[in-house]
Amino acid sequence: MDNKTLKEGIEIIDSHFKNEGLSRRDAMKMFGTGGAAMLMASSTTEVQAGSSDAKGKILIIGGGLAGMSTAARFTNSLSNPDITIIEPGDIATSYQPGQTLVGAGIWDKSEVVYNTNDFVPDGVTIIKDKAVEFDPDNNTVKTAGGKTVKYDFMVIAAGVVLDYSKIQGLGVEKSITSLGDHTAVDHVLGKNGITSIYYQQGSADTWTEMQKFIAEAKSGKKVKGVFTHPNTPIKCGGAPKKIMYLTDARLREAGARDNAELTFYPNGGKMFGIKDYHEAIVKQFEARDMKWNYKHNLTAVDPVKKIATFDKHWEEKGEFDKDLEEYEMIKKHENVEVPYDFLHITPPMAAAPEIANSPVGSSKGWVPVNKETLQHVKFPNVFALGDIAAVPMGKTGGSGRKQYKVVVENLISVMEGKELTAKYDGYTVCPLITSIGTVMLAEFNWASKKPGSGKNAAMLSFLDPTEERWIWWLLKVYALKPMTQYGMLAGRA
Repeated sequence: MDNKTLKEGIEIIDSHFKNEGLSRRDAMKMFGTGGAAMLMASSTTEVQAGSSDAKGKILIIGGGLAGMSTAARFTNSLSNPDITIIEPGDIATSYQPGQTLVGAGIWDKSEVVYNTNDFVPDGVTIIKDKAVEFDPDNNTVKTAGGKTVKYDFMVIAAGVVLDYSKIQGLGVEKSITSLGDHTAVDHVLGKNGITSIYYQQGSADTWTEMQKFIAEAKSGKKVKGVFTHPNTPIKCGGAPKKIMYLTDARLREAGARDNAELTFYPNGGKMFGIKDYHEAIVKQFEARDMKWNYKHNLTAVDPVKKIATFDKHWEEKGEFDKDLEEYEMIKKHENVEVPYDFLHITPPMAAAPEIANSPVGSSKGWVPVNKETLQHVKFPNVFALGDIAAVPMGKTGGSGRKQYKVVVENLISVMEGKELTAKYDGYTVCPLITSIGTVMLAEFNWASKKPGSGKNAAMLSFLDPTEERWIWWLLKVYALKPMTQYGMLAGRA
């Protein structure tokens, strides 16, 4: 079957689902474990169990999706693996991409919670503690409980922390993690219209607050929804827009959209780094009457008065340099106060300070690695992947699915004294939810900025990737979670 015929067939199927819908029960049948296995078949690189006799103590920092998948693939790839994971949390492997769906009431929080112990590969040792001191010169790590762990090789997959404390007025004194203890923010987030889907309980609270917001609009009150994107790199860069799209969809569903003003305040100057996707999102915002203001970074919130304060920033021309033949650009700032009824905060994010400030960290906080091999720039027996790795792009689950295979292959090459041949090409995928029932599947890598192109592009890359499709909604809502559970966390997808 040629691409033209297949495309026509998919268009018919997509149109059918768009018009007729699909029950949750039928979707689960279609995209359950069996369906996920079929979808994985086209992109899975199988490994032969015990294919390498290389030996060495491997220490993995972080037992989330990236860390646990890496452990599983090592287990599949080494004949005699010796693997230890340091992970303090009981639910570190939980399905974080689902928190957006929880925030809009499409899933329940219980549907994204996994018990870490259910995904520990056979023979892997778990130390339930936090790594707090790194001595890469002596190949040791100390934990908060005082244990010293020696290693021959180390993989850092510790994720990021959510630094709500950088936003004045919230009264948050310390950072939290998506799946850890969230008591530091309980007193203010998830209350009085302030929400954030970036931590697990916050996603459930977002739905509670969203329903109140919709009820106000439905009562006839004119309400304002404000959505932010900070001045730091963040994981799942599309999520701040996804929850805005879903708020719009829920308001329309309730017949209350005309009473709500929804505005996006990103720190950057574009909707998306890739031109085609940026232009598509702008058109989608315009069609939905969703507003935006670029170059606004959230700096403070008054929870009582319900006012968000932004640092509006821009550049102006200064003096002309005759030698360089260019103008000096002067950065300007202005505080802008914005009233809200519903506020979704995307917090500043960073590596945990005990990693960022250690010898394996960097001045910018992230773990510095070669962007292709994912090997540490200073310590050849150390690798990093996932949200904490200092690569130009890649803080998504889809990127992690490519990265962990590269890490395993290259670290085994180091163990065997061979050259590093596996390379991460910057692949990133963002299933951008644009309504309840449609998704724009944005994917690209740093070598190929054209949407849908490159060797790692989607199997159906001949479809227009900027078009919102029902079939991608089915992929996002019903297929990706079992693919993660039964594929990636098994070290095979």
